[in-house]
Amino acid sequence: MNGTMEKRLTALFGSVILLAAGCSSKTKPTNENFMAGLNAYYATHDDCLFPSALKFPYEVSPSANAKEDKKRMDALTDAGLMKREEDKSIHVDVYSLTAAGTRAGGRFCYGHRQVMSIDSFTPPTKSNGFLETHVTYHYKMMDVPVWVKTDQMQKAFPDIAKALSGEATGENTLANAGVGWQVPS
Repeated sequence: MNGTMEKRLTALFGSVILLAAGCSSKTKPTNENFMAGLNAYYATHDDCLFPSALKFPYEVSPSANAKEDKKRMDALTDAGLMKREEDKSIHVDVYSLTAAGTRAGGRFCYGHRQVMSIDSFTPPTKSNGFLETHVTYHYKMMDVPVWVKTDQMQKAFPDIAKALSGEATGENTLANAGVGWQVPS
């Protein structure tokens, strides 16, 4: 092989390496990079029944307006996370945590999402100094506690049934400040 041919092959090989390195960059808007950013976020952000911790004792009056709330609290009671006492003097059901309920926490978190596929994303646009995109995806739930899997819990909390169905979809915004795609905090 002559020197010119070696130089061409070396240049070609170097170009292929640079091209491959550019394609694998964490900052590119690719399904793989979006999945990595979403999964990193969800690994430390569980899905929970309530956005903030309930205060105990938790009271539910037997009015028609409180029917849905009572259904939810009774499902948690049947799952062994709460106990219910009726206070007849003020006509309310009073719920308190059991030992298992204390371990579950006042928000009653039930696992975290693992993104399985990216369905679509908007073209990345500059916003607040960052590139942003809105991503829709399919996911499955991981580390789901046993108490979540009961029919009564899934009827009382339809979002759980959807999340455990295997066909769950979600959406989130991702931002890129030059170090990869992340869910903004």
